Amino acid sequence: MVRDKILKFLEAAALSIQDKKGENIIGIDVSHFSTLTNYFIVAQGNVSRHVRALSKEVVETLSDMGVDPLNIEGLKHGDWVVLDYGDFIIHLMQEDMREKYRLEEIWKEGRIVDLHLRAAI
Repeated sequence: MVRDKILKFLEAAALSIQDKKGENIIGIDVSHFSTLTNYFIVAQGNVSRHVRALSKEVVETLSDMGVDPLNIEGLKHGDWVVLDYGDFIIHLMQEDMREKYRLEEIWKEGRIVDLHLRAAI
């Protein structure tokens, strides 16, 4: 997938998370050191139902843009849902899971991606 197209998908996914009241949304470019994927989005929801709703919204938003996940994990429990799109992976987590696994620290060598989110008022 072309980088500009991937960034449009990332921005659309991040905005859909923000629209559903997802929090602490961060995009990380790991392309220069990861063989798994090129980009990650990490965000959090309040409870399992909220995380599942965020997941559903992202899948619908990106599906409308013509891209579907290769795999989805974690919907049953909803504490950590992973949406794998190949060139990018979206991690949606409850706050306690995010604090426990601290994914941002694992990928601290990555570059932050400007997702063009709306400023909170």
